[in-house]
Amino acid sequence: MGDEAIALGAIDAGISGVYAYPGTPSTEITEFIQTYAREVRSRWCSNEKTAMEAALGMSYAGKRALVCMKHVGMNVAADAFVNAAITGVNGGLVVLAADDPSMHSSQNEQDSRFYGKFAMIPILEPSSQQEAYDMMAYAFDLSEQMRVPVLMRVVTRLAHSRAGVKPKTPIAQQGLNPETDRSHWVLLPGNARKQYASLVAKQSEFISSAENSPYNKTVGNNGKAKLGVVACGIAYNYVMENLADNNEVAVLKISQYPLPIEQIKALAARCESLLIAEDGQPIVEESIAGIVGGDYSLQGRLTGALPRMGELTPDNVGEALGIELPMPYVAAQNVVARPPALCQGCGHRDVYNALNQVAAEYPDARIFGDIGCYTLGALPPFRAIDSCVDMGASITMAKGAADAGVHPAIAVIGDSTFTHSGMTGLLDAVNDNSHITVIISDNLTTAMTGGQDSAGTNKFEAICLGLGVDPEHVKVVTPIAKNMEEITRIIREEIEYKGVSVIIPRRECIQTLNRKLRQKKANQA
Repeated sequence: MGDEAIALGAIDAGISGVYAYPGTPSTEITEFIQTYAREVRSRWCSNEKTAMEAALGMSYAGKRALVCMKHVGMNVAADAFVNAAITGVNGGLVVLAADDPSMHSSQNEQDSRFYGKFAMIPILEPSSQQEAYDMMAYAFDLSEQMRVPVLMRVVTRLAHSRAGVKPKTPIAQQGLNPETDRSHWVLLPGNARKQYASLVAKQSEFISSAENSPYNKTVGNNGKAKLGVVACGIAYNYVMENLADNNEVAVLKISQYPLPIEQIKALAARCESLLIAEDGQPIVEESIAGIVGGDYSLQGRLTGALPRMGELTPDNVGEALGIELPMPYVAAQNVVARPPALCQGCGHRDVYNALNQVAAEYPDARIFGDIGCYTLGALPPFRAIDSCVDMGASITMAKGAADAGVHPAIAVIGDSTFTHSGMTGLLDAVNDNSHITVIISDNLTTAMTGGQDSAGTNKFEAICLGLGVDPEHVKVVTPIAKNMEEITRIIREEIEYKGVSVIIPRRECIQTLNRKLRQKKANQA
């Protein structure tokens, strides 16, 4: 898979640590490194911000580090990520953001290239698995050469599709070499202004690197052409699949940013119009409009030549190129829909059964959900939650609703999401003595992304007590059908308590339990 190619490329580039929070479609990168490179530090982090900061610390020490997250994780890591561009790096530091056009498993379609542009650092966007592998070593070298982090952006189709990859000779990890110049790591205003000026001064180097990058190249028609195509990342594959042996179209492949302005100007000068093919938001299309001027003919997502939303496909790219498709993709007919559902035997099911039973007794009850497999409680047969916005939002939204007078205001949050970004919300609620009930549905793993370790396992009671929740109102239950009377009684009691209460239904995820049982059986055979 593309994720595995990235992981192998990072291992062979001599990384000493990978720091990540699991999130589709990035998860398999860290899992691959954990499986095949035991000498690399690779424990899951509590969230993307802590991952980014730990990687920056390893860079400070002179070693190479990789940070992995999905696109919405960039929002969590943004403070450390943007400031890392100001401090600069010592050992190479690469941030891998896996975007999810079409929202296969995400809340939005945000494009991480905006973050790279915002931080004013180089961005790499591979078009194939081989390129993803090769780019890892290139990215670490570029990071150390330019003394800044490098952002690598991939999309779901590249992360989860497969191709052959030819590896190169691995290099050894770098030795310990902590930074000796402390001033640029201390972002007091006086130092930060100097560092920011240095970052701005490097922009011409970044552009020059992109202009001469082996990953930015022109193919096809080398002379005058009616149509030129700027193809970014994986879109290059879709363009070339459609053009095949057609040499009438000039194609500029873009896989390193900032944009190679001179190459774009040269392409525009010999073409009557340009089609911009990029998976994600029209960031390149908007930029090229500024480069070539308003009178030049541009086509892309903004003009409707390509869909404004969702991922690109060979078919919609072919249509934009004006190519008649011999066998256009048609969705299968008469197939029964299979919406996602909580697994049979899942403890979340019993939690929602109990919550629905009690909430029905309160006409104004509101249940605020969070992000995890338990979000499926919003769907039939439960229809149990009223919100799902971002990681950790359940507790703080319940608090805000309670502040407004909603009763009962109940938050449902998973174990991994709680340690990711729910703890601070609970502290706010404790400090304000908010009248809310928090359900930490603990299945002892990060289940939605495949069963990775959960940072707070066996610590939740202690965390809640440490944050100031009254010990009398931290309750642990086992969510199984025979305990339903006890669970509903506890929920009713805690709803009526005028303060913050926490209920922790704890039962292992049925999927991880089954895997353990299969492994145990195999070991005994």
